[in-house]
Amino acid sequence: MSRYVYPDLDALSIQDRESIMLACRMDEAEAVKALLSHASQEEEAATRVRFLARGLVRGMIKAQEHQSGIGALLHEYDLSSEEGIALMCLAEALLRVPDKATADQLIQDKLSAAHWDAHLGKDRPFFVNAATWGLWISERIIDTEDRRHWLGGTVHRLLARAGAPLVRSAVRRAMAMLGDAFVLGRTIDEALKRARPREQEGYCHSYDMLGESARTEEDARRYFESYRQAIQRIGEAVDLRAPLRERPGISVKLSALDARYEPGQESRLQCRLLPLILELCRLARDQGISLCIDAEESWRLDLSLDVMEALIADADLNGWDGLGMAVQAYQKRAWAVLGWLERQAARHRRTVMVRLVKGAYWDTEIKDSQQQGLNDYPVFTRKAATDVSYLA
Repeated sequence: MSRYVYPDLDALSIQDRESIMLACRMDEAEAVKALLSHASQEEEAATRVRFLARGLVRGMIKAQEHQSGIGALLHEYDLSSEEGIALMCLAEALLRVPDKATADQLIQDKLSAAHWDAHLGKDRPFFVNAATWGLWISERIIDTEDRRHWLGGTVHRLLARAGAPLVRSAVRRAMAMLGDAFVLGRTIDEALKRARPREQEGYCHSYDMLGESARTEEDARRYFESYRQAIQRIGEAVDLRAPLRERPGISVKLSALDARYEPGQESRLQCRLLPLILELCRLARDQGISLCIDAEESWRLDLSLDVMEALIADADLNGWDGLGMAVQAYQKRAWAVLGWLERQAARHRRTVMVRLVKGAYWDTEIKDSQQQGLNDYPVFTRKAATDVSYLA
């Protein structure tokens, strides 16, 4: 595959979709070099940033002195550690596991892969040590082939039989505490209720159904109905006196609305998916809230841009400034995508909301490119490069 290098990203921002495509796997060093000039700040702005940053850091340090148990646990097992990744994967996955047998297998897989004893110590808060001991012991109670040497014979089998339900219950409790820090509610009504105190403090939420890609037509119909009901419930709870950008909104994953949201299915998506997302947009408009097209894997970006182009151009949505899109700064195309969105909005005299994020599929993106034998990646491989892109 040829490698395209565009040192002048300003030119990209005013070009068409072909420029976005060519920027997909551009040389990382050249991309960062071009973005650095846009990420730089004037001295006055840099001074304000440093002042604000110092205040935030001091606040975080002070908050850690009175850190809650769950806060200490999350700090100990952050996503830079193997154990933190295992816990987050487990917390998210257990939310979707209905049967006990599958839950036991999942817990076994995640807990046996980590090194919990490395997180024990006198300098850790009591809650962290207690939780670590529980995870460390659970790891050894669960009946796995490579742990049989830890407990022998009958004692091990007894603990394995009696321990699995206990471990499952304990881990579910722990995961519920972790999930509570990241998931606002199990239903849209529960989430709206829990969000109310924060919204009174000035926070604004965009609700996500936590849906994965639809695998079947039935999945797609169920996700669509969930989105439709959520939009209605959010609209009923919204304060229409507030500006649109300060009201709660909803995020929609297009891959949840069609089981074939993939390249090569453009004609199908034009006929089947586009009417669905248009219906949701009209409902969001009528309810006075915003709707954000959520980010997907990089190989689906062109499909998402096709949908955005159609939505921005749709005359029935004129006058509604609630349409938005999440743009991932860890993609090398982010700068070009933002320029394209700006051009589309100007062409149709529309306001388009943008949620700039860093990205959430990094491991998958890297592995996919390696498996295909491609000579570069659609995402930046270093966090510092993503930071530069985000700031630019």
